Amino acid sequence: HMSNKSLTTDMDDTFQLYDLKVEVVCPAGQRIMCGAKEGDYFTLEGEMLYLPPGQGISIYSLGAVLPLLAAKQRKAATNDWMSTDAEVACPDPNCPSRLRIIRTGLRTFRHGETTLVPLGPGTDGATSQSTHSS
Repeated sequence: HMSNKSLTTDMDDTFQLYDLKVEVVCPAGQRIMCGAKEGDYFTLEGEMLYLPPGQGISIYSLGAVLPLLAAKQRKAATNDWMSTDAEVACPDPNCPSRLRIIRTGLRTFRHGETTLVPLGPGTDGATSQSTHSS
């Protein structure tokens, strides 16, 4: 009989994600419509997003950048646009601000500490556990 603890120590279940800093970039002398200020930022460590005390962010700006963050936390193929493109335009068409995504470090996580779904032989993320019914 093998306990879960010995399973996770016998098998390397680690993976790495980049920590991110997402900072506001505002062109000098232009009116910013989304409430952002040059130098505003937030950080992302794993799944946790942190704002500095007293600083906010527009939900619309956050909504524009959120879908890209999980991909930016992971290594991308050299020719993938995710490896080069790092700025997201403000979703307000009249606002010239941008959000710049910067990789600040690499953090190691353990599969067993982030999910209850076990790793199995040949696990590649594609499973037969579908919730789609036809």
